[in-house]
Amino acid sequence: MDVNSLASLLPDGTLVTDPDILAGYRQDRALDPDAGTPLALVRPTGTEQVATVLKWAHGNRVPVIPRGAGTGLSGGATAQDGALLLSTERMRAITVDPITRTAVAQPGLLNAEVKRAVAEHGLWYPPDPSSFEICSIGGNAATNAGGLCCVKYGVTTDYVLGMEVVLADGTVVRLGGPRLKDSAGLSLTKLFVGSEGTLGVITELTLRLLPAQPPQSTVVATFSTLTAATEAILEITGRLRPSMLEFMDAVAINAVEDELRMGLDRDAAALLVGRSDAPGEYAVREAEIMVHACEKAGATEVFSTEDPEEGEAFAAARRFAIPAVERRGTLLLEDVGVPLPRLGELVTGVAEIARRREVLVSVIAHAGDGNTHPLIVHDPNDPDETARANQAFGEIMRLAITLGGTITGEHGVGRLKKAWLPDQLGPDVMALTRRIKDALDPHGILNPGAVL
Repeated sequence: MDVNSLASLLPDGTLVTDPDILAGYRQDRALDPDAGTPLALVRPTGTEQVATVLKWAHGNRVPVIPRGAGTGLSGGATAQDGALLLSTERMRAITVDPITRTAVAQPGLLNAEVKRAVAEHGLWYPPDPSSFEICSIGGNAATNAGGLCCVKYGVTTDYVLGMEVVLADGTVVRLGGPRLKDSAGLSLTKLFVGSEGTLGVITELTLRLLPAQPPQSTVVATFSTLTAATEAILEITGRLRPSMLEFMDAVAINAVEDELRMGLDRDAAALLVGRSDAPGEYAVREAEIMVHACEKAGATEVFSTEDPEEGEAFAAARRFAIPAVERRGTLLLEDVGVPLPRLGELVTGVAEIARRREVLVSVIAHAGDGNTHPLIVHDPNDPDETARANQAFGEIMRLAITLGGTITGEHGVGRLKKAWLPDQLGPDVMALTRRIKDALDPHGILNPGAVL
C-alpha cells in the first residue's frame, strides 16, 4: 500500500516511514515476540488529523493500531504487518475547570502530568497505576487502568465523564461531558473505556476530579507465611476501606531490597503496606485497626507512621517492585483478580504452579481489591524454561477463572491473553462482544488481533 496519498493529507512530519524509527514502536512493554512490521507511523496532534487517518484507512482497508506511551503489559499496541501505527503522543493539551472539578485532556499526556496540572488548582485525579510517571492518560482509558488507591477510589472508568472519539470510518462523536449526573441515552462512554482501541480512537477525555487527598497514615507489616498475610487482608477489608492496601511476596521484597536498601525484612514471606486518608483523627483510628488486624493474623512485625515522607517511601517501594523483579530476567506479567474471599487460594495456587513448573514467580498485589500481579521470570534464551513459563502463564489465568475471577483487572486483554477470554466470558458474551465490534468497525481495521 502506497502511503503517499495519506501523507499528502497531513502536516509535514506527521507520517513516518523510517525503518529505524518504526522499530522503536513495534512493541509495547509486553515485548510481544510476534510483533509485525508496520506500514507507517502516524503522530497526529489533534482530532481532525486522527479523523483524516481513519477515513483513509477505512477507505483503503488498512489496519490501524492505536498506541499511547507504549507502557502496556498485554500486547495491546503490538504492531501488525502492513498496519498503520497511530500514536497519540503529540496530543498533549489540558484545561482544568475548578468550578466543575473537571479536566479536559488529550490522550498523550502522562498520568503524572494530569495529576500535576490539576494539583495546581488544589484538585486530585485519583487513578494511579504503578507506572503513573510514564503511562499516558489515553492508554489508561483504553485499558481502564487501576492502581494503588483504587481499593477506595475506583478505577479510570469512575473518573471519565465524557470523551471525544473517532470511529473506524473517521466519524467524530462526542460522548458525555462535565456533568456528574447524566442518564440521557445509552452509556456509550463506558463502552469505549477499556475497549483497547478496538472500537474507536479516543482523542479527548473529560475527567472528574476530587479535592486534594488528605494526609495519610501508613501501616507496614511483615508475615512469615502467605496465609497469615491474606488473613490480615480479609480482616482489614472486612472492617474498613483503606486508601491503599498492597502486598509483596518474598521474591519482590528481596528484589526491592537489592535495589533500594531500605531495610526490608529479607526473611519475610510477605509484606503489606496499608494506608488511610480518613479525615483528622479517623486516619489514626483506621491505622490502629490495620495494626490490630495484622497482629491478630500473626504478623512478625508491624510498623505505623503518620510521617508523609516515610509513608511514601514504602508506597514507592511497592511501585518499584515490577522493575526490581524484572532485573532478574524477562517477565511474563499477569494481572489476574479474584473476589477477596478467594485471594488466599489464588496466592497459594500461584505458588504451587511455580513449584510444579519450576519457574520463579513473584506475586505483588493491589490486595484490597483482589487484583494480583504474578510476575513470571524466565530466560528467553532457554527454550525449555520459556516453555514452562508460558505453561504457568496459562495455568494462572485458568486458576483465576476457576476461582470466579478475571484474567485482567486493569492491564487489558491485548493479544497475550485473548485465548483465555472465552473461558471467562462464555460463548454468549463473546458473541455479543463480536456484534458490537462488527457494528462499530465493520471492516475490522481497528487494532485487529487484540481482545477478539
